[in-house]
Amino acid sequence: MSKTLELREHRAGKLLLIACIISFVCFLGSYMRIPIVPLFATSLGADSVQVGLINSAFMLMAGALSIPSGLVSDRLGRRLPLLGGMILLAGSSFLLFWSSSPLQMAVIYLFFGIGLSAFSPTLMSYVADVTPPEVLGQAYGWYTMAVYGGMTLGPAVGGFLGTAWGLRTVFLVAGGLILTMFFVALVFLPAPPASRTRGAGRHAILPALKGLMGNRRLIACLVATLGTCFGFGMFVTFMPLYIQSHGMHSGHVGFVFAAQAFANALSRLPSGKLSDRVADRSVLVTAGLAVFAISLAAFGFCHNVVQLMVAAALMGMSMGIAFTAVCALIADVVPREQRGLAMGCYNTCVYAGMMLCAAGMGPVIRDSGYRTGFLLNGAVGGTALLLFVVIYRRPGTVAT
Repeated sequence: MSKTLELREHRAGKLLLIACIISFVCFLGSYMRIPIVPLFATSLGADSVQVGLINSAFMLMAGALSIPSGLVSDRLGRRLPLLGGMILLAGSSFLLFWSSSPLQMAVIYLFFGIGLSAFSPTLMSYVADVTPPEVLGQAYGWYTMAVYGGMTLGPAVGGFLGTAWGLRTVFLVAGGLILTMFFVALVFLPAPPASRTRGAGRHAILPALKGLMGNRRLIACLVATLGTCFGFGMFVTFMPLYIQSHGMHSGHVGFVFAAQAFANALSRLPSGKLSDRVADRSVLVTAGLAVFAISLAAFGFCHNVVQLMVAAALMGMSMGIAFTAVCALIADVVPREQRGLAMGCYNTCVYAGMMLCAAGMGPVIRDSGYRTGFLLNGAVGGTALLLFVVIYRRPGTVAT
């Protein structure tokens, strides 16, 4: 019996490693385009409002379709939406290489959002499907580090490559990386057992969502995610233009994004271990949200690359602390049979927050400047912190 358990854990570890590699590279490739798209769009004649709308296009689709995509993967299995999503991610990158107007970029980014909505919650659910329950927390610790490592390192790599090889070339490199991972998933990532994959799919979406919405601690986690990602949307969408407005180039964009990326990634594992030891993980969420709001507001007072890198590193560290604890809290407070749907809600909040910022802050920046934009986003982060504390501390339904 012990040998069977050992083989099961070995197989689960191998599949987790493959899933982490695929996730890291796909998010790396996808987010390599984040700092390049604003610069490329402005070179085609777009202003800050149009840049915000282009970025909000993919965030809108990713946020709106994450929950339905999660349910589709529950019913049809993980492989079909996973592989289909990766094809859309790679294809949208190749199409951006050929785009010649801001309108074309916005349309292409819609397909990018569809692909991301199919890929992200499906692979998160796949990890739960193949991982033994007793090590699920550790598995998500490694997986989320891969996800956010790719999300935060991608813009830095994109900035450096944009300087070295040109903006358009970044789209080809990104598409090639994702397409390579498509073949890795096709060959090395088998379908999980059907009995564990499709159980949640038998429930209708509205009753299932209604049940989750009665879980106050889950709602608190989603509010924290939404508010933090609103601020992160300011960073990924408008930071390249902010840096450019100070006379710096895309290489400096790479340095700033790299500082945020490394601080975010390096804080993940220590934060995960700490969250397993503290009596209440919400304390870490509170601390992370506080530092995040302060660092985001501080960007408005930075005028050179060193100052921006320091503020970006603080922001990355705060995100590593807050999001690691949030993911662990969601696993704690939601019944196992509803985790897939909860992760869909989590992904929806990630992209909804970024989308709302990308669409809404363009006019603010145009009329009042970048400093006002960063200060407003810091205030939003502070509000998310207060709401998290108030909602989380109230009695409510949690997993047993």
